[in-house]
Amino acid sequence: MDNRAVTPVVEKTLTIGIVALFLAGMTTTLFGGAVPAARDATGSSIGDRTLALATERVEQAIPPNASHVRARHRVDLPSTIRGTGYTVRVDGRLLVLDHPRAAIGGRSRLVLPDSVIGVNGSWQSGSEAVVAVRSVAGGLTVELREGVA
Repeated sequence: MDNRAVTPVVEKTLTIGIVALFLAGMTTTLFGGAVPAARDATGSSIGDRTLALATERVEQAIPPNASHVRARHRVDLPSTIRGTGYTVRVDGRLLVLDHPRAAIGGRSRLVLPDSVIGVNGSWQSGSEAVVAVRSVAGGLTVELREGVA
């Protein structure tokens, strides 16, 4: 009995099995650890830049040496970070980016003139973000609003 024809078939079957195991292991490793960590790092970077941009736009909305102010400025922010919505809110004189993922978010101090007596409001991602500045008794108020500038 001649069994020589079986050897190439067994070799090819073993090779296909080893390659399939290798690909399954690499896929599990990448999508189980490396890829989500890289996506979180990218999301964190985008969150930091978004918060810096929001802080800059709020600070720029306040006119220097103004006495009677009523101004609105539109702020362009990404609609999502890492595929999920987020909130930018005021906490005293800080802007805070809240995101469902713990790796994404942060706080940024607003550098405002002494004439600003109050800052409040928040923005939800995906909505039109507006900074409204107006004169009140004793100084200026700054409000983060959603709507048309």
